[in-house]
Amino acid sequence: MRRAHAFLSAFAVTLMPCVFAVASPLADPITNSVGMKLQPVPPGSFIMGSPEHEKDRKPTETERRITISREFYIGVYEVTQAEYEAVMGHNPAREKGATLPVDHVTWHDAVAFCDKLTAQESGMRYRLPTEAEWEYTCRAGTATRYYWGDDPELASIGDHAFYKANSGGKTHIVGQKKPNPWGLHDMNGNVWEWCQDWMGPYVPEETKDPQGPAAGEGKVCRGGCWAYEASRCRSAERNDAPADSAHVNLGFRVVAEARR
Repeated sequence: MRRAHAFLSAFAVTLMPCVFAVASPLADPITNSVGMKLQPVPPGSFIMGSPEHEKDRKPTETERRITISREFYIGVYEVTQAEYEAVMGHNPAREKGATLPVDHVTWHDAVAFCDKLTAQESGMRYRLPTEAEWEYTCRAGTATRYYWGDDPELASIGDHAFYKANSGGKTHIVGQKKPNPWGLHDMNGNVWEWCQDWMGPYVPEETKDPQGPAAGEGKVCRGGCWAYEASRCRSAERNDAPADSAHVNLGFRVVAEARR
């Protein structure tokens, strides 16, 4: 892996009313030996969940202040089929394409990918993002319904996400839509993304680096997908699936952190 750029001291800036504000651009992405681009993400605080007045809000989205205490890296794109095959030696996706997001992977498959990638990469540990890390990076300093705004008439969603109305009923090559303010593509739409956590109610108190409940019936997946309505692509939208289930609209994106 190429040596990472240093995090900017300007990340330690003031909290805005709802989210952590980044005063300077993020450091450049790094690229690992498989060719995956990883974006450095600064620590900070934000409001996770959605306000009661948000359109299409669900009762499970109770707002709470979250602190992410350590910097980490996150995939600029969802894991592609070429990347998955390079690490795991096979491609489980139903619709094949090297630069399409890998799909039809269980939560256990995604964890196994991270473990195997960790074993072959020096200095970095790969894993799935926690639900809090996922929403923090999806919002990227925003507090609106979507990272590009509330978009009540859905006038802009087509520029940012593949969802039911514009997907043609299939996945699409990663990175075709506009990125969020931190340079991350497909955080909304294309395929749902597995997270580390079990699904459970939010703890309403201010929390640092939440890991989710110790057990549950399903693992969290976030971001919406090509087969679902625009409302399911909201930044706060939550979904879950059994850890051993695999679907054509469900993939994942990795987080990496320096080994300690």
